[in-house]
Amino acid sequence: MENFVANQQATIVDITVENFQQIIIEASQDKLVLIDFWADWCEPCKDLMPILEKLANEYSQHLILAKVDCEAQQEVAAQFGIRSLPTVMVVQNGQPVDGFAGVQPEAQIREMLAKYLPNPEDDLLATAGKAIQQGDYAGALPAAKEALGLNPDNVNAKYMLIDCFIETGSIDVAKTLIEEIKLVDQDSRYKTLLGKIELAEQAADTPEIRQLTAAVEANPDDLQLKVDLAVQLHQANKAQEALSLLYGVLKKELGFGEARKLMMDMMNALPDGDPLKSEYRRKMYSLLY
Repeated sequence: MENFVANQQATIVDITVENFQQIIIEASQDKLVLIDFWADWCEPCKDLMPILEKLANEYSQHLILAKVDCEAQQEVAAQFGIRSLPTVMVVQNGQPVDGFAGVQPEAQIREMLAKYLPNPEDDLLATAGKAIQQGDYAGALPAAKEALGLNPDNVNAKYMLIDCFIETGSIDVAKTLIEEIKLVDQDSRYKTLLGKIELAEQAADTPEIRQLTAAVEANPDDLQLKVDLAVQLHQANKAQEALSLLYGVLKKELGFGEARKLMMDMMNALPDGDPLKSEYRRKMYSLLY
């Protein structure tokens, strides 16, 4: 017990009558406790223990492996009514919530623990959510994107990322992502975000944009018209169309007017993690070098 007291970060501890309450009752309020009931004569116990120790070290931030030597700690084993070895129990908030008897494969143990351990993307989603509450969608986007990368099946991460793309002007990227939402996951957020996309597209359909678009179609070689249209599109949160236009201008004449500066400013305004930012950085690099 002294070792556990000295090091509150300990993830593997031996349970005795003396430290039972502190580990099983108190520590399980903050972390998930995995109790491994074993004995030295039990060969299956020796097969299972390395797997449990590996998982304890991997999930050290959220999990404690509490080992009970049933020969030396018969009183502790008796309190749990242990009848066969190995037996593993999951304790949360002082109460057994799950477990198994015998040796289980690592994948099955992971699946069991996943029901009680935080998802790896949860902290990132909390960070993104806090930024969104403050209206900082550009700041939220990298965390939301990383969270979805960790777990592509996390629909909350996908909805959050779509919202970030809409609010930062990457409407086409948002539309592509929302098309991936499965029917079973299409809740009220789905309808809300579809509405935001529609409003964003309507906002981009201004008289100035319509007039400049017509002028560009009538005068496809007029580079200044394209620059002017790109500025209007960017102001209407149509970042992809604006960057595409400016890139076309620079491909024809790299030093044309303010086109290069405008394109750099637009790219820098995009949040980190936006695929448009990396895409057009590569394109600019190819033009410059």
